[in-house]
Amino acid sequence: MRSIIFALFFLSAWHFSGAQATYDPGSLPGIGPSYRIHPGNVTQSEVFIVKSPVDTGTFFVACNAISFVPFFISEGIYISTDAGGTWKGHDSCSGEPVNFHGGDPGIAIDKNGTLILTRMGRAPFVGLFSHYSADDGATWSYQKTVSTDDLERASLASDVISTSIYNGRTYAAWTKLSQPFPLMFACTDDGAQTWSTQRQVNNPSSRCAGGDIVVGPDGKVYACWAAVTEISPFKEIAVGFASSSNGGASWNITENAFAVNGITGILPGKNNIRVNGLPNIAVDTNPGPRRGWIYIVTGQKDLSPAGSDPDIILYRSADGGTTWSSGIRVNQDPLNNGKTQYFPNIHIDRLGAVDVLFYDDRTTSGDSAGVFLARSFDGGNTWFEYEICDHHFRPVPIGGLGQGYQGDVIDMTSTGSKIWPVWMDNSSGIYQVWTAPIDFASVNGIANDIDPGCWMLDQNKPNPFTGKTVIPYHVHEKGKVILSVYDLMGNEIVRLVDDERLPGKYEAEFDPGQICGGTGGIWFYRLQTGNRTESRKMVWVR
Repeated sequence: MRSIIFALFFLSAWHFSGAQATYDPGSLPGIGPSYRIHPGNVTQSEVFIVKSPVDTGTFFVACNAISFVPFFISEGIYISTDAGGTWKGHDSCSGEPVNFHGGDPGIAIDKNGTLILTRMGRAPFVGLFSHYSADDGATWSYQKTVSTDDLERASLASDVISTSIYNGRTYAAWTKLSQPFPLMFACTDDGAQTWSTQRQVNNPSSRCAGGDIVVGPDGKVYACWAAVTEISPFKEIAVGFASSSNGGASWNITENAFAVNGITGILPGKNNIRVNGLPNIAVDTNPGPRRGWIYIVTGQKDLSPAGSDPDIILYRSADGGTTWSSGIRVNQDPLNNGKTQYFPNIHIDRLGAVDVLFYDDRTTSGDSAGVFLARSFDGGNTWFEYEICDHHFRPVPIGGLGQGYQGDVIDMTSTGSKIWPVWMDNSSGIYQVWTAPIDFASVNGIANDIDPGCWMLDQNKPNPFTGKTVIPYHVHEKGKVILSVYDLMGNEIVRLVDDERLPGKYEAEFDPGQICGGTGGIWFYRLQTGNRTESRKMVWVR
């Protein structure tokens, strides 16, 4: 045996082009099953999720919660304190005055574990209001006024960076719906008990829409918004960007960071649901070579690299937003194939991977949709894609809430071992909040932290085998991969894989009957990736 193993490491190569390697991301274990976190008879849409910086097993989910008979609109509040094992909550926030809530939640959890919610108000309480909870959502404060303007939903971000001088501050950003339609800003240093006076961030020549905000690794604050046309449907034509290094006291502003061609309007093939391409922002706060990189995703079409149908396009900045890359197409289906991707959300997990969540119809009919995750380990240069929902749904507008309204936002967060996406679909007969926890191992090709002693190479299936067998293997990082089969004398019989691979789980099929005759026996297969080599034994029975 020792001489055979020795020979396995020092043999010349022979490439055999007839073997096939397969990769099927949509069927990987560790994804799902999909489930509703708070099933009910209330329409749930526009869903958000954050995790606690104090206890990473605590999740806070909020959404628009709508009933028509009798009519009410509020904010669904759903909490898990056991890492998603169980959920509790209500389809209406209990913060007084409960009869004047207007939905459109923004959520955060600050450094003390305080849950913070902003929402719209209904007459006579017009504007933006907040509530806070110090008991994991069991009770909520009376409303605090953030702004009395006519405005769009606010986005929240809390500074949980321990080294930041603004650690504990929570920021809100929103678009004001009056000339010049600027991005507005306010902050709180006491868990939403009080708020600063609102400030105007920019003075745009073209009206703004949306507005998203995030905190970087050094406590810097970054915001983005869409510059839109002056007439309906207010199509996105550019993305604006602002940064602040002094807690929002002053801002460096770029009104046109890069041009876009947003998908604002309706999707005729999906029952005329209303869509948008509003930008969503994330920043890498992990130690590593891309620490501080900023990423923005939008939904676009008819502007390269987007095709003639809606695509997800990413932009990135490695210098704090001073310069931006050209667009990068996230979805990897063929260009101009008639398939539709929309409502992207971006997140950077603790491994530094760029995760983009979106709706996609490439595996179903044009009037339906599924949910996809695209994942990049190299800052967006290359992508893995996974269909993460175990069912499809047929989008339809939610009646009574404006032309084509389905809800405009989906979201995700992550823990040390899992990605937690949330979205709304109507597969149960009514729009509800769904999730499907995703193990890192299923979308990395290896468990969260790579153990130098762990196997890259799995046992072939079946073993022993009489005809064909399948060899599963893992790739930890992008690079050259060689998978070969050897006989007992250490001769390489076939090279099944000799190519570059991205991180992930793969399989290679081996059919010895197509390569040589014989009466079967013991074979060895070896995997080489980078400076690592592993071998296993298999038995061919004739």
